[in-house]
Amino acid sequence: MEAFKQSWMLLPTRTPLVLISNSCRSSQGGLSLSLSLSLSLSLSLSLSNLMCFCYCSYETNDRIDVRITDNRNKRWEVPEDLISRKDTSASSSSDIFPKDYQHNDPSNKLQFLYTNNPFGFAVTRPSSGEVLFNCTPSSAAFGPLVFKDQYIELSTYMPTSASLYGLGESTRPDGFRLISGHMYTLWTADIASITPNMNLYGAFPFYMDVRPSRNTHGVLLLNSNGMDVVYQDEYLTYKTIGGILDFYFFAGPSPLSVVQQYSEIVGRPAAMPYWSLGFHQSRYGYKNVSELEDVVAKYASANIPLEVMWSDIDHMDTRKDFTFDPINYPPSKVSSFVQNLHAAGQRYILIVDPGILVNNNYSTYTNGMENDIFIKSSSGGSPYLAQVWPGPVYFPDFLNPNTQSYWTNEISKFRKVAQFDGLWIDMNEASNFCSGVTCSFLSDGSPCPRAYAPTTCCLNCSNKHGSKWDYPPYKINNAASQRDLGAKTIATSAVHYDGILEYDVHNLYGMSEAMVTNRALQSVLKKRPFVLSRSTFVGAGKFTAHWTGDNGATWDDLRYSIVSVLNSGLVGIPMVGADICGFLFDTTEELCNRWIQLGAFYPFARDHSDINSKPQELYLWPSVAHSARKALSLRYRLLPYLYTLVFEAHVTGAPMARPLFFSFPNDTQTLNINSQFLLGKGIMVSPVLVSNATTVSAYFPQGVWYNLFDYSQLVDAGNGHTQVLSAP
Repeated sequence: MEAFKQSWMLLPTRTPLVLISNSCRSSQGGLSLSLSLSLSLSLSLSLSNLMCFCYCSYETNDRIDVRITDNRNKRWEVPEDLISRKDTSASSSSDIFPKDYQHNDPSNKLQFLYTNNPFGFAVTRPSSGEVLFNCTPSSAAFGPLVFKDQYIELSTYMPTSASLYGLGESTRPDGFRLISGHMYTLWTADIASITPNMNLYGAFPFYMDVRPSRNTHGVLLLNSNGMDVVYQDEYLTYKTIGGILDFYFFAGPSPLSVVQQYSEIVGRPAAMPYWSLGFHQSRYGYKNVSELEDVVAKYASANIPLEVMWSDIDHMDTRKDFTFDPINYPPSKVSSFVQNLHAAGQRYILIVDPGILVNNNYSTYTNGMENDIFIKSSSGGSPYLAQVWPGPVYFPDFLNPNTQSYWTNEISKFRKVAQFDGLWIDMNEASNFCSGVTCSFLSDGSPCPRAYAPTTCCLNCSNKHGSKWDYPPYKINNAASQRDLGAKTIATSAVHYDGILEYDVHNLYGMSEAMVTNRALQSVLKKRPFVLSRSTFVGAGKFTAHWTGDNGATWDDLRYSIVSVLNSGLVGIPMVGADICGFLFDTTEELCNRWIQLGAFYPFARDHSDINSKPQELYLWPSVAHSARKALSLRYRLLPYLYTLVFEAHVTGAPMARPLFFSFPNDTQTLNINSQFLLGKGIMVSPVLVSNATTVSAYFPQGVWYNLFDYSQLVDAGNGHTQVLSAP
């Protein structure tokens, strides 16, 4: 490292840095360029189709933006209307380097340096001399920057003493802290969260780095393309298949200040309605309104608080969005049910999937066709045909400006039938039961026969016309098997509004739906909306809450849920929870008992189960009902505190559920704790996570800790202490 330090150069005062990288590679082959550094905006050079430039901007005293892009050919970037960060384009020196943030300003907490040959840059912390990011190549560790049309690779040194957190959504048996030797793939997919170490529903190209100095910084790569991030020994390597390198570095130096600086770029989380902090009950398999009424009545009889009742796709007429089953969920009966809920101070939430059934007798479909808002096939003519729960579907393009009014109108009409209070948007990776570059109806043009299982593809699908967008030269580790990008989702050669490729915006689909749904509900409800989304991207917390997807009724899933909740809060989606008692498989009395003791303190607390599993409402077992009353009673007493955390998240980006090191950054023991978490700064949850246990071993950082159930002093931890607690 010392050799690289000696060759680094400091950016001249208020001079826009424009580098032609000595490692840019031509879009017409593997040609390596070896060109000199320039400090001129007017530089012009013709070389095949690629000119690789690097721009650095001191945006604030604690934030630097470093962009590496092709300045001749326009490349894909995350849209400003989704993440409205400050414009750092090189239109003028004053745009790139605001007067107040010159590189040599003594108040700057970060410093940008670079090397000419080989090209590399570093971001340091001047106050301590720490090197936070250094991509200067070394044959001993990693090579130079590679920048091609469909492949970009950049590595940085990473001290073995660093503690990293973040990078994508996956189920992580190894815990919250990232593990060297692992690859983290960012590609949103309908893969059940019961599956460990695999890309799931969210794509989060952000990590937090806690150093032994106890200084913390954050790094965001604002890139929505598919990517692998490899953490290996003393380096971290990004391998993305498109877009640009747009790095934001956040100085911290505390974990809370990092998330505050990060959320200034991606957007502050939404202010959730107070009622959403109560307990929620859901199930895929409530076959009629009478079952909903029965569940509500039994919760009341058991004296277990119930704030919100949910409906999965059971309420739909043949699984079509914005409809009610005329037999099992007749609109008049649903409306009466919701009125009774509201009279009791309770709420009702319904599910909406993005796939719209292709059927000329279905107004949501015909309205979509009239407004031309569906994603197009690669030919750019007809809408892209897929299959989800109702059968053959088209997907709305939520990047199309016409979709907002269309979606708002459909929601408005639907709410006139039943006064629901929020919407649950699922299957929005987007999930597709078929795989193919192009799909068509069966030879006779008929829809899926009733004999087909809903998840069995009944379309004629082909990959015959696949392009470089469907099969890029580098295969990311999708589904831990380098699965084709378009498998079980929208073909990546499909076309969005204004010629945008699914290849570039796939990871943004769920977030774009959340944005449009949030705005639609604001327009319809005239008050603060509640949206729950499965698929997310950095910044999605501006619009939606999140749950961790299809977990299982297992003790492993109970343990994993803590890491998943913490990871979501870290990337700006603080209103998050896992399905209490597990979604897939049959739960047990003991597991459900322990799960409500934990789940009562998720930011978002919902019991949800699958149609093929046994019912698991909390009143079904006396012991579970007892635990639910006790744990939820404490949650409800803490509602003012939780609502304060919602406000804090909204104004600062702070997670509601936090790892222990957020409040105790000087305590190294907290860096590897995966079985406990904090609500806010000082309420610690230490659940039982294994079967047949009557005690729990809990770590208490420095301070005097009290039992919130009876206010008795529990432990004086001194400088940190592990204690075995009774947990019968």
